[in-house]
This record gives sequence, structure tokens and C-alpha cells, in this order.
Amino acid sequence: MNPQKVLIITYYWPPAGGPGVQRWLKFVKYLPEFGIEPIVYCPENPNYPIIDKSLVNEVSKDINILKQPIKEPYQLASFFSKKSSKKISSGVIPKAKKQSFIERLMLYVRGNFFIPDARKNWIKPSVAFLSEYIKKHQIETIITTGPPHSLHVIGLQLKQKLSVKWIADFRDPWTTIGYHKALKLSKASAHKHLQLESQVLNSADSIIVTSNHTKNEFSTKTKQPISVITNGYDNHSVRVEGKDKKFTLSHIGSLLSERNPKILWEVLSELISENEAFSKAFQLNLIGVISDDVLESIYSSGLKNHVNRVGYVSHDDAIKFQMQSRLLLLIEIDSEDTKAIIPGKLFEYLISETPILAIGPEDSDVQQIITKTNTGVYFNYHQKETLKTQILSYFDTYLSNNLNVHAIGLQPYSRKALTKRLSEVIKGL
Repeated sequence: MNPQKVLIITYYWPPAGGPGVQRWLKFVKYLPEFGIEPIVYCPENPNYPIIDKSLVNEVSKDINILKQPIKEPYQLASFFSKKSSKKISSGVIPKAKKQSFIERLMLYVRGNFFIPDARKNWIKPSVAFLSEYIKKHQIETIITTGPPHSLHVIGLQLKQKLSVKWIADFRDPWTTIGYHKALKLSKASAHKHLQLESQVLNSADSIIVTSNHTKNEFSTKTKQPISVITNGYDNHSVRVEGKDKKFTLSHIGSLLSERNPKILWEVLSELISENEAFSKAFQLNLIGVISDDVLESIYSSGLKNHVNRVGYVSHDDAIKFQMQSRLLLLIEIDSEDTKAIIPGKLFEYLISETPILAIGPEDSDVQQIITKTNTGVYFNYHQKETLKTQILSYFDTYLSNNLNVHAIGLQPYSRKALTKRLSEVIKGL
């Protein structure tokens, strides 16, 4: 039998870096093994905030990739403030009190003139191009993945125009995600977002989400079938000689302004003051984009001399940090809205053979996964003393050269296993 053709509409694709590109890069890698031929549609000239050229090597030469130009408002905004434009496009939004006039203006324009997001200008030309392509190549199924949620509007219009089968994949929620509230939306704009979200959720033939909390949220908004397919881990060839000599605590990824666990900085500061051995051995590795607010909190806690600020690194180098570190730090904003957020890096953390120290809201999906897989310890923002005790316990185990992790039940989170589940959703339409 000929493989079933599926058109995947995505904004993030190599050389884009960061977790947004990993999900569909891996699905596309494994779908052919399950009798599905993926065809990828992505922008020709995108304005990616993070570039990782190493990911280009993971794209199979057998994959048909379609590209069309996109008009990016962030490119125009960068003429006024390149730094602010790059921050906002990557999701790092300064606290309201610290926003400059140009940042407040950019957020207002972004929220009220670009609905659902800054990639809205790609909707019309994409629908025109893909309508002809879908008819010519007799494609029956399309998949859109967001954010950016403009891509779901492309799916919506193609569904209305051609009656194709349509799967909407939500890597994050839409109107309940944290940064949505920072966009200075008017009442009319907020209503428009809710209206578009409802149209997408009730028009797609099937919906995929990455967490149980998002499934529960969307279940109150639609009767359409919803599947939970998380992000995951893939096998890699990265090797390291051994663990760091220092007691390294590493955070890999973006640290937004609100993702700022001050209790952790206080605990580390106290341990450095109270324990000379800890002070000599401890190092905080920050790999990725760090907001000025978070850095200020860390430095004001007296940790500056213990910080190794690395910046963004390639995916392979990020894996090396995960494997070499003594502890891996995972932080989420303390909010009801973030219980559904499962950072893509969590799944790579799971197979790093490095204990995870996580801080976030109570009863989150992240907490459930870490507990279920026995890969670390999860704390809420009010558990300062137990957090301190745990870090000291980890340090004592490190001194005895016995700091490791005994993970269980990881196989369901492998990219291949997750792609099998995706193929079942596609074939079940």
C-alpha cells in the first residue's frame, strides 16, 4: 500500500532552535515507519529568535518540504529596538513596572493589531498556496501546530474551503497561557482571541495537547476528541567523560521574568554562608536566555561568584550539560495557568541520569511525571525549608560520590512510541 500523505503546517523548523522545533522534527523523523508520508510546510524567511544550525542535520533528505515567504512584523520592530524585539519574540516579557515605553508600545501593538499573533500575515498567502497544493496532490489530512496560533487559523480556513481532515496540535494553551495576559489586550481583542480559539477547537476533527491539564481545559470548550501526546526524548550519540567535579546545578532553557524562584536563591545563599564545603563546590549553570529580572534576583542574593552564565548552546551541547551536571534545575511560574505547561527539556532531563530539582505550582503535570518516573524531587514555592534540606542531602550524597538517579517507566515518552500514538490518531480520522 502507498503511504498516507499528511501535510504538516509548522512555523518552527530547522534552523530554528529551542524546544518548539523538536516536537515535529521528531514526529516527521518517525512517521514513515508507521506508513505515513509527512509533507512539511514552513516559512521561507522566518524571524526565529533562536538559531541552531545543528538541527538541520536531523532533517531527512527524503522529506518533502514546502516553503513560502512570510512578512514578519518583528523584523520591522527591530529597527526601533532590536533587543526588545528579540526578547518579546522569544517570550521574555519584562515585568510591567520595568517595561520601557517602546516595550509597552510593542506589546500593545502585538496584542491588539496582530490577532491571534505576529504571524497573522502568513494566513492568507498560505491558504491560497496550500489550497492548490492539497487539491493537486490529493492530500486528505492536514496538521497544524501552534503556537503561533495563526497556523491553526490556516487550518481552519483550509477545513472550511476544502473539507480536509484536520488535526490541531497545541504545544501550549491559547488564551490561558501566561504571556497572553501581558499583551495589554482591549476587551474587543480578548473576545476575538476567545472567538478564534472556539472556532478552532470546534472545527478541527481531532485535537492533540501535550498535558492532561490542557485536555481538561479544552474539554470544557469542545466536544471534539482530544488526545494527550506529550513531548518526549530521542536517542542520541552524545557522550561525556564523566560528571562535573563541582557540585553543579544547571538550568537549561529560558528563564522568564516570572520564572524566578526567590526561595531557591535564598536557600543557596544560606547554604553558601553556612557551609564552607558547599561554598567551595557549588556552581549554578545558566544555559539559555535569562531575563534581567531573574539575574538581578540571583546576584542580589550574593550568588554572582557562583554563576556560570553560558547563554544559548546547540542541542548537542545542551545534552552534554544535562549529562555532566550533578543536578538539573526545572522551574515553572507559580500560577494556576502553568500547571499544564510541560517544558520539552523535561523529557531529555529524564534520560540524562541526573537528578531533577523542580520548583513549580502544586499538582502540575510536571510534578506527576517526575514522581511517576522517580527522576527527581518537586517543590512548591512555599516549601523553603524542605527544599533546603533536600539540596543539602543531595550535596552530602555528592560528597560520597553516590549522587545518581534510578529512573523507571520512561519508554512511553520515547519519540518513537509517541509517534506511534500520533499515527493512530491520524489513521483513526
